[in-house]
Amino acid sequence: MNTAIMGSLATVLCTAFGAIPATWFTRMSHRAKDILLAFTAGIMVSASTYGLIPSALKLSNLFVLSAGVLAGTAVLLLMELFVPHEDPRHGAAEAALPSGSAFFLLAMALHNLPEGLSVGVSYGSSSQQLGAIVALSIGLQNIPEGFLTALFLITRGMGKKQAMGWTALTGAVEWVFCGIGYAFTDGFAAVVPYGLAFAAGAMLFVVYKELIPESHGDGNERASTLAFIVGLLFMIGMTHVLK
Repeated sequence: MNTAIMGSLATVLCTAFGAIPATWFTRMSHRAKDILLAFTAGIMVSASTYGLIPSALKLSNLFVLSAGVLAGTAVLLLMELFVPHEDPRHGAAEAALPSGSAFFLLAMALHNLPEGLSVGVSYGSSSQQLGAIVALSIGLQNIPEGFLTALFLITRGMGKKQAMGWTALTGAVEWVFCGIGYAFTDGFAAVVPYGLAFAAGAMLFVVYKELIPESHGDGNERASTLAFIVGLLFMIGMTHVLK
């Protein structure tokens, strides 16, 4: 159990470590923000369609994939209806999440949930090396994810310390669910594909509902489109190398 805790804690620290360089960016033009949003959208689409969805299909079937994706979409849709939006330029409370940030954070947290379960189940399996391999792969992927999450929040008007804190919290989800996955390895092994598909649906909802429309709303469509493609290819390449 101690090995599983340390392995999952390392993946959380990778998320926090990746967020540190994002605090170096102090000023950014509107065009640069749109490009960043589109690049982030490409990362998330790639993570969903090239990583989460194929993994869910490999572990289960089309029914499980469809159920998980639709469930993730439904949760984000309900959240959009019940979580108030706040304009960062007019919000009075500094601690309030800027518009769209809550959806983005939830999607990243949901993305980390099945990853945490995967690490825990891997450490609880009969293979002694599987847990370390899975934790290392996820930890390396968490570095750019932490950077993108923190930088997204900062460009939406959030303070640097707050952005670091929220980013670390999304990573902490992995630590919690690693323990759950380890403790109930046999039971949660069957839940992992549902979680992967659920995370994919949530992330795709955020991309299409929030990131792409906002990155195309101020005349930077061409640059944003190119940034989306670059982000897509970047994450595909990274996933391919880590496999």
